[in-house]
Amino acid sequence: MATRINKYLSEAGYCSRRRADRLIEEGKVTINGKTSEIGAKVDLDDQVEVEGKRIDKLEKQKNIYLAFNKPVGIVCTTDRRVEPDNIIDFIKYPRRIFPIGRLDKPSEGLIFLTDDGDIVNKILRARNNHEKEYIVSVNRPINKEFIQSMSNGVEILGTITKNCFVKQLGPRKFKIILTQGLNRQIRRMCDSLGYRVNSLKRVRIMNIKLDVPTGKYREFTKEELLQLNELLKDSSKTFTN
Repeated sequence: MATRINKYLSEAGYCSRRRADRLIEEGKVTINGKTSEIGAKVDLDDQVEVEGKRIDKLEKQKNIYLAFNKPVGIVCTTDRRVEPDNIIDFIKYPRRIFPIGRLDKPSEGLIFLTDDGDIVNKILRARNNHEKEYIVSVNRPINKEFIQSMSNGVEILGTITKNCFVKQLGPRKFKIILTQGLNRQIRRMCDSLGYRVNSLKRVRIMNIKLDVPTGKYREFTKEELLQLNELLKDSSKTFTN
């Protein structure tokens, strides 16, 4: 059965469908030596290449889902020209994978990596209200007003952040649970209230908690996959194992 080229690249573990469409628009994808168009379909015996590199679809191979504890200084990009600190070269996983979302370079903690391009947007879409939990330290003492302001929403990037759970853990430390992912959101929220983030660690994404040492990764457990599948049950993509 013929498959749309963007789905083919996604199922081959090369990139997400959205990224595939961009590559096609840029003329970097060929099918049997001819430049592909958006929406083109391919069969298993067709030869697909991206920038001259052949991409073979992975048949009957289980998808990879990793929980990685990103150190400070590592960049969440698949661009291997970012040396020496891109996440792909740091992990050195034997199959092609890519991060789901990102943590900025000065931040640390949990990030998912996968070869399943279909799942990326299902997890990242803010409207799905998927929780991400962080532990944050700031440069000066916090108070009830700070906690209340962070909880009720802060004006950044031309919008008001969604209400969220915030709990003080120490004189300069707090926990925050977000269901949206604006660019550098927590740092911008703190900046808006006159605070500077000293450290930021993500300790949970949805049902999966950070439980590996810094710089290490592990595969999702079967139980985690079942729970994640339940959380994503309204999405068109579900896990099969």
